Amino acid sequence: MKQFVNLLDLPSMEETLNLASKFKKNPFSEKEIGKHKTLLLLFFNASLRTRLSTEKAARNLGMEVVTLNVNDAWQLEFEEGAKMNLDTAEHVKEAAAVLSQFGDILAIRAFPSLTDKEKDASEFILTSFRKYASIPIVNMESATLHPLQGLTDAFTINELKLKQRPKVVLSWAPHTRALPHAVANSFVETMQQQEVDLVITHPKGYELNPAIVKDTKVVYDQELACKDADFIYVKNWSSYQDYGKVLNTDPNWMMDLDKLGNAKFMHCLPVRRNLVVADEVLDSDQSVVTQQAGNRTYIAQSVLYQLLKNILL
Repeated sequence: MKQFVNLLDLPSMEETLNLASKFKKNPFSEKEIGKHKTLLLLFFNASLRTRLSTEKAARNLGMEVVTLNVNDAWQLEFEEGAKMNLDTAEHVKEAAAVLSQFGDILAIRAFPSLTDKEKDASEFILTSFRKYASIPIVNMESATLHPLQGLTDAFTINELKLKQRPKVVLSWAPHTRALPHAVANSFVETMQQQEVDLVITHPKGYELNPAIVKDTKVVYDQELACKDADFIYVKNWSSYQDYGKVLNTDPNWMMDLDKLGNAKFMHCLPVRRNLVVADEVLDSDQSVVTQQAGNRTYIAQSVLYQLLKNILL
């Protein structure tokens, strides 16, 4: 594997999940493969679980880690042929080339604007670094995708499922802010490649990108969608059609125990209590959010291991 920008970069999703399982049982089994190799973590947006899990994964493989938080301190130019006489002080051409001198793998986290649909869809930050960096790129959440999270969710479901083909529901929930589509998109893309019955539920107006949803079942009645579910993944996202807008804050879409039924509750975190999900759900034995978060390490380790193997060829 030469990069990890989206799920299509994986040689095999099944192999990646199996490798993560092996690392969970023995995290230091490949501690020599990353010796004298450096992972650069570049954050244009804040992070807790992604930062900690990716750092830990790299160290489990023997890598050195350098973390750069540049959200407010580094004004990069991404436009070709730009006359840089305004706020930007460095072009991504030089930045990517220089970063490639100091690291062996470059992992990037960059959220969307949620104002320019076409520009966000182009993944211009990730695409620019891919173009000008000479080292592998890892997507730690981009404008439209969060593949590390999607793989983690699949890994967690496989650990916990009690039947061969569980019913999995992705449910929208209310929020005070307009949030990206990346987590929801990658969850759908990952589940479409797993042996599950996937249902998406949300109010009308919150349809995700049709190119992502494809023929996945969409139900606009949350209670009906959640009936007899084995796993319910709750996440807010803003409107895709009316891009970046908050169209609905109906509190009735908050997840509670009645709608959860016997299902396991999943969320990528952070989560707003008693807005997205009731305390009674989040504090119950049916909540697996902490296990999800912990599993992030082993998915990141599986991805980094495959990249390191290719570097060492």
